[in-house]
Amino acid sequence: MKQHLVMWGILLSLSIPVAAQQQSMELSMGKVSLQFQLSTDGQPLYSLNYDQKPVVRPSVMGFVLKETDSVLYSDFTVLGTELSAKDETWQPVWGEVSTIRNNYKQMIVHLQQRHAPFRLLDIEFRVFEDGAGFRYVFPHQPKLNYFIVSKELTAFQLTGDHTAFWIPGDYDTNEYLYNTTHLSEIDNRKAVETATDIAVRTTPDPYAVQTPLMLKSADGLYINIHEAALLNYSAMQLHVDRSSFSLTASLVPDAVGNLAYLHAPASTPWRTIIVSDKAADILNSKLVLNLNEPNILPTTDWIRPMKFAGVWWEMQVGKSTWSISDRADTTDTNGNLIPNGRHGANSDNVKRYIDFAAKNGIHGVLIEGWNTGWEDWFGNWKEEVFDFVTPYPDFNVKELNSYARSKGVELIMHHETSGSATNYDRRMDSAFRFMKENGYHSVKTGYVGRIIPRGEAHDGQWMVNHFERMARKAASYQISFDAHEAMRPTGLHRTFPNWMACEAGRGNEYNAFSTGSPPEHETILPFTRLIGGPMDYTPGIFKMKGYCGYAPDRQMHTTLVKQLALYVTMYSPLQMVADFPEHYEAHDDAFQFIRDVPVDWDDTKVIAAEPGDYVAYARKEKGKENWFIGAITDENSRKMNTPLSFLEKGKQYLATIYADAPGADWKTNPEAYVIKQFLVDQQTVLKLNLAPGGGAAISIKPLTAPAPRSVTRYK
Repeated sequence: MKQHLVMWGILLSLSIPVAAQQQSMELSMGKVSLQFQLSTDGQPLYSLNYDQKPVVRPSVMGFVLKETDSVLYSDFTVLGTELSAKDETWQPVWGEVSTIRNNYKQMIVHLQQRHAPFRLLDIEFRVFEDGAGFRYVFPHQPKLNYFIVSKELTAFQLTGDHTAFWIPGDYDTNEYLYNTTHLSEIDNRKAVETATDIAVRTTPDPYAVQTPLMLKSADGLYINIHEAALLNYSAMQLHVDRSSFSLTASLVPDAVGNLAYLHAPASTPWRTIIVSDKAADILNSKLVLNLNEPNILPTTDWIRPMKFAGVWWEMQVGKSTWSISDRADTTDTNGNLIPNGRHGANSDNVKRYIDFAAKNGIHGVLIEGWNTGWEDWFGNWKEEVFDFVTPYPDFNVKELNSYARSKGVELIMHHETSGSATNYDRRMDSAFRFMKENGYHSVKTGYVGRIIPRGEAHDGQWMVNHFERMARKAASYQISFDAHEAMRPTGLHRTFPNWMACEAGRGNEYNAFSTGSPPEHETILPFTRLIGGPMDYTPGIFKMKGYCGYAPDRQMHTTLVKQLALYVTMYSPLQMVADFPEHYEAHDDAFQFIRDVPVDWDDTKVIAAEPGDYVAYARKEKGKENWFIGAITDENSRKMNTPLSFLEKGKQYLATIYADAPGADWKTNPEAYVIKQFLVDQQTVLKLNLAPGGGAAISIKPLTAPAPRSVTRYK
C-alpha cells in the first residue's frame, strides 16, 4: 500500500506561542489527514483534518515528569520516522459484526531531546478512514528506567464552540445524566449539585468532562474523543478551556497526587478521535477496538454470550433485600442472623427464576445477595466485608446448582466488593475455585463506594491494573465477567473477550431508586458510553409505573416498546431480562420479542442516528438469516422511514412489528402497544411511528412456509 508522506514548510496559525514551525509530516487516509511537526523550540504538535476541514488545530503533546529534570515536551529533534500500513480482517469472539476490517496507515516519529539527558520519546500515529489514534512510547534508555507522570499535556485544539454531550469528570463514577451544551457553557459544579442520587462524587476540576466526549460542530462534523487500550495508566478526562475551545488531557491521580508510574519501555493508551459528517459513522466505527491488541486467550469456546434473568430488580424496587436481616445486630442468642422475610436470594425464590428462565429459553440466572456480609457492607470503608464463598443459610449452593443444571440453566455468580479491591485481590483465587467447584462460569462484580486502598479512585492507575489482573485471573479459571462501578471501557474486550460487559454509566436502575433518566438518555449513550464497549444497561422492564406498589412514586421514562428496542440499540453480549416473571406473563405477546432477540450478531446496520434525538439499528443474528430492528426516540414523537434494503434480494420475510399504540406516551400511557405481522422484502420501507419516549422493535425472519391468510404484504 502506498504511503502518503508530505513535507512542507509553510507557517501555520497556532493557538500557542511559538515563533515558527519546522517541516511537517502528513499521513492521510480517505478524507482524514493528520499532520505532525515540531516547533522551533522542539515541541511536538499535531493536527487533524476531515475532508479538508480542520477538526483539531495544531495542538501540543508531551509530559511533565516528577523529577528534577522534568521537561518532556520540548527541546526535541526528529531522529527518524517509520512508515507502515495494514489492511486485515479479524473475527471477534462475539460482537456486533462477525468480521472487522482493520485498515490504517501508521507513522512512528522517533524523537530525542537535543540537550542532556538526551531523552528519547516515540509518538505512534495511526490514521483510519474514520479518524485517528496516537500514543506515546517510552523506549528503554538511560536515566528514564522508572518515572512518574505529573502531567500529560496532550491537547485537542477544537475549531469552535461545538455542541457537547458530556458528563462531569468524576474520578469515581460515570453514573451521571448527560448535559447537552456548548463547550463554553460546561460547568461541573452545576451538574454535580443536581446529581443528588450519586453516592460518590469527586470532581475537583469544575471544567473537566469524562470521555468518550461526543461533539457536533456548527458546520456539521461529528467528533468523538476517547482513548483505547487503557492499561497500566490512569483514565483520561478532558479539561475544557471555555474561551479557546481547547481540551487538555486530565489524568485521574492516585492517593498522593501522582498520575502514573511507568517503567521504560512503556507506552500510554491511545488517544482517539473519530470524525465524520454522518452521525451513523460514529456508531459504526471500530477504531477503538482496532487500536487494542488481539485476543490473548488460548481458548474462547467457554465464553458464552447470553440473556439472563435474576432477583436483582426485586432489590432495586424494594420488594426484596440483599441481606438476610435488616441490621447487622439482628441476631438470636446464639449470634445467628434473624431472617427478615424479604431476602431475595433464598432457594425457593431462586428456583422460581430458574423455572422462568428454562421455560423461556433464557440461558442464565444472576443471584445477588446470596452471600454473607450484606448487613454492614456500604459506606463504612471496611477492608474486609465479603469472603465470596460463604452463602446465607437459606441459599443452598449445591442444591440450586443441581436444579439449574437439570433445567439447562446456568447460574451467574455475584461478587460485590464494597469498593475493597485489596480484599478481592487476596480472595480471587478462592472465589474463582468456589465458582468452578459449584458450576458457575461467569460473574458480575461490583465496586460500590470508596476504593480501598484508601485514597485510590475507581478510574486511577491502581484500579486499571486491578481489572487487568482480574481479567487474566478469571481467564485462567475460564470465567467471564461483567464489571459494575468500573472505569468506562476502552475496547479491552478485544484483548480479553472474557471481559464481556461493564456498567460504567447511568443504567436502567436509576428509574427505580432515583428521579430516573429522561427519554433522551438512551439516544446519547450509543454516542458516548458505548463507544468504548458494551454496557450492562438491564433493559426489559414491563411494569412501567408503581412497580407493584413497592416504589409507588417511580416510573420508567420509556414506553414498554422502547424497553424492547433497547435490546437492539444498547449493545451487549450479556442482556438482562430484568423484570419480575409475573410482569412478563402479563404481557406475554410482547415478551415474545425478548424470547427471540439474540445477543450475538453477524452484521449491524445503523439505519438512522442523531445524538440526543434518535437511533435505529438493524442487526443480523449470528449464524442465522434473522434480522432484528430497534428504534428509539427522545421525549418527542417521531416518524421514521426504515428501508429494508439489507435483506437478501428475492427473498420474502415475515416481519413482526412491536409498536407504540396510538396515544402511547412514556409519561401518561407507557404500556400501550400493538403487534402486527406483514410480509416484507428488500424493497420494503417500513413507516414507524415512535411515541414520546417510545420506540419500535421488529423481528424479521425468512418465510419458510406459506404465510397465514391474515398476514398481508406491507404497504
